[in-house]
Amino acid sequence: MRLLVVEDEKKVASFIRKGLEEEGYAVDVALDGEVGLQMAMDRVHDLIILDIQLPRLSGMELLRSLRAKRISTPVLLLTVRATIEDKVLGLDAGADDYLTKPFSFRELVARVRALLRRRAESSQTELRVADLTLDPVRHTVSRGSEKIELTAKEFALLDYFMRNPDRVLTRTMIAEHVWDYDFDSMTNVIDVYVNYLRRKIDSDREPKLIHTVRGVGYMLKTE
Repeated sequence: MRLLVVEDEKKVASFIRKGLEEEGYAVDVALDGEVGLQMAMDRVHDLIILDIQLPRLSGMELLRSLRAKRISTPVLLLTVRATIEDKVLGLDAGADDYLTKPFSFRELVARVRALLRRRAESSQTELRVADLTLDPVRHTVSRGSEKIELTAKEFALLDYFMRNPDRVLTRTMIAEHVWDYDFDSMTNVIDVYVNYLRRKIDSDREPKLIHTVRGVGYMLKTE
């Protein structure tokens, strides 16, 4: 899952980013509303954490712009204002949830998970390729009758593969969707994680599902 944090306080943005990355999410950060809107328009994020008070473009203006363009990415609003009126305004503008500063990071993560789970439940409960099954709601993976334990990053990588079966995914595409905008796609980290997945998904099993497209990237397919 890839998240966008739009927060102008650098320390707060860094704190949120570090914590969410430790939870296994890919996290992009924008420090003002205009950059945040531009990044959100890419439609590559599964959820947006949005501060209301931002320079250049307020969080409320950003949110209204997204909804006017029919971008339905879930939005969790962050604000120091806690009145009922403010919450109603935010929710009416298209926010999916609301969290008041200062907040517990545990609560932030719980709300993020709830929003992502709600989105997954409303779209598709399970992903299947051959006898490989991934449940994004329960966060489980199995091949045939055997459950497979994956790390958070391995799960995110497999989730991306399974949402794009029979499609060549370049290292740059994988880096942007599973890691973040600042990830150096020239490192071998992606290859290392693909090999980790291969050992868990394909080792001693047929058919092999993860294939290398030499000089380009990787593909999940049954043939």
